[in-house]
Amino acid sequence: MAQQDTVEKILHAATLLFSERGFSETSLRTITGMAEVNLAAVNYHFGSKKALIQAVFARFLRPLGEKIDLRLDAASANGPDVSLDTETLLEMLFEEILAVTEELGEDPQRFMRLLGLAYTQTQEHLRHYIVEHFGETYHRFIALLEKSLPQHTPIQFYWRLYFMMGAAVFTLSSFEAIRSILNADYEQDTTMVEAIDMMVPSMVGLLSSPDD
Repeated sequence: MAQQDTVEKILHAATLLFSERGFSETSLRTITGMAEVNLAAVNYHFGSKKALIQAVFARFLRPLGEKIDLRLDAASANGPDVSLDTETLLEMLFEEILAVTEELGEDPQRFMRLLGLAYTQTQEHLRHYIVEHFGETYHRFIALLEKSLPQHTPIQFYWRLYFMMGAAVFTLSSFEAIRSILNADYEQDTTMVEAIDMMVPSMVGLLSSPDD
């Protein structure tokens, strides 16, 4: 088996298991069993469980950051003072999340579950890693989002941002369960793309509505 194939099998298994069970509850032996590789392969390619967790995130965030940077570069081609509205920025973000997960052959629900776990489980090393390696793109995007909402103070924007992120993570990480309830109660179906199309305007309202 080629080394890159081994790496991809490990990353895919780790993505699935971490997203379903959490970081602490998933052992390296469980990952190697699903990936059908030996423990030495994980140690050789990643060195530690912490490094494997970081690599799982890098597999998503590196191409996501590159895609968002390209979109923002294109938007700013006419000058450095680019100003994008809130809805355009959110649509851009979710379009690229779906594009990256499709290219990787992963379920976008798993990516959103992993993002939620990064903030709800004790993984301080992971948060430092994300800021160090992907913080520039994140801060660039967030600065434009904040610029699109001049009516808020920095503290108001901070909390609105996390309200929005919490809603997005819950909705998309639990999408199949929510979709099943919809099918049972209304005998109607909704794709994830359709759900995002409905979710974005709601998030714009959450971000932009006045506090008074």
